[in-house]
Amino acid sequence: MKIRKDDTVLVIAGKDRGKSGKVRQSFPKEQRVIVEGVNTIKRHVKPRANVRQAGIVERDASIHVSNVVLLCPKCNRPVRIGSQSTKEGAKARVCRGCGEVLD
Repeated sequence: MKIRKDDTVLVIAGKDRGKSGKVRQSFPKEQRVIVEGVNTIKRHVKPRANVRQAGIVERDASIHVSNVVLLCPKCNRPVRIGSQSTKEGAKARVCRGCGEVLD
């Protein structure tokens, strides 16, 4: 999965199309990410000893990684991601638009 935690992404499909936000958590096995302020759902939570707030609680749900695209920090537009080998032999993510190394 090419999108990681703390990347800024743009939603390209779904009810929140056009919104952008930072990736708070990623789930590579399920191919899903949680983006701040996107796909907000309401949960009804019962009062319990270890729950700090009961009632209707809003939280961000996960979204499939195919519905988001990375925003390049340098050129500030949605771009595809490529990979490139570094001098040490490790792989690095590269912006396909401007060639900037993202890692």
